[in-house]
Formats: sequence, C-alpha cells, structure tokens
Amino acid sequence: MKKIFTLLLLFLTMGLQAQKTIYESIHFDKLSKDHELIAIIPFLATLELDSEEYNVSENELKSLEKQEGLAVQDALESYFLRRKTKKKFSVDFQNIEDTNAILSKNNITLDNIDIYTTQELCKLLEVDALVSGNLTLSALISEGVPEVDFISIILVKSDFGRIAVKISDGESGKLLWKYEKIVNRKSGKNTKAIIESMMKTAARKFPYDKDKKWKKKD
Repeated sequence: MKKIFTLLLLFLTMGLQAQKTIYESIHFDKLSKDHELIAIIPFLATLELDSEEYNVSENELKSLEKQEGLAVQDALESYFLRRKTKKKFSVDFQNIEDTNAILSKNNITLDNIDIYTTQELCKLLEVDALVSGNLTLSALISEGVPEVDFISIILVKSDFGRIAVKISDGESGKLLWKYEKIVNRKSGKNTKAIIESMMKTAARKFPYDKDKKWKKKD
C-alpha cells in the first residue's frame, strides 16, 4: 500500500510539473527597461463544450467565449492591482475599462483583434507592453467549476483545458514572457481563483516583479 501511495504521489508531482511552462526572453531586461504602463487585453477563448451538457447555438457559443475571455482579463487585472498595492511591481497597469473602451471606439473586437500587431495595439492604447493570451476550455470556468472528491480527481480525467498568458513588447512586438498552464479541478473553483493560483505559482518568475529584479542585480 505504501508503495502504491508513493507511486501515486510521484505521478501527481510529474503531472504538476508537466502542467506549467514559463518562458522569458533573454532580451527582456533590455527591451523592458523603459516600460511604465501595460495594458491587459481580452483573452481569446475557444470553448469545446460537451453538446449533451451544454446545448448552445453558435451565437451563444461566441457569447460564452467572449465571457470567458473577459473573465480572464478581469481576473488578471485584480491580481496585478492587488500585488501593485503591495509595491511588488515596477510597472503600472491600464484600467481594463479604459482599454476595452479604446478598443471598442476603434471597432476592435474579439472577432478581429488578432489581425492587429502588438505594435499597433500598443500605439493605439498608448502603453509600453501588452498582456494577452488565449484559453481552450471544455467547461465554463467563469461560472464555477463543479467540486468532486479526491478519489475522482485521481481516477477521472479532470483537465478543463489550458490557459496561456504572454507579455509582448510594444516597440518591437517581440514576445517577452509566456506562461502556460493546464486547468483542472485542482486549479481553482472559478476564473479568479484559477488565475490567482496560476500567477502565484509564477510570481517568482514574473519579469516585472521588483524582488526578482533586485535578486538579479545581486
């Protein structure tokens, strides 16, 4: 029994390691040295819902995808602002209501935002860098994730999809940082909880973290 438990623990640990990937450009410090203001744009969501569980039309699906993308944008802003009040970041974040209003006034929506370059969006939003990303989900995490017992988590496939968060430089358009993570029942009960857990895991490697920069100088 002890051996089985040890193997199970090893399996779970390996699974957790495989669930997250963090990339940081070797040119990050050089490209971001003058960054002061960053915008978080709505995330691009793809929903792969079970047709038996979610009986929705194509238009309803589009609306739900927008809902999930905006929920991640909102959750990230909440996380960043909370950390910012503790003076943890070296940059400021544009209010997402302002970001979305500017995008809307320029007829930029989730249906066409991907045709614009990072440089074009940053110039329009008057920011130095862009936080963007995408998510693929088989459940509506913004409405809450159903709870299951521990045994079910182990024995039943519990992945809901994957979220990718990236930061791109506004002047060069280059990718500066990217974090990908599988979303499952252990990730959190809703979007805010999932993003909170996800970003806490990445906190020590978040490029604008003041403590991280200080450690680099040492």
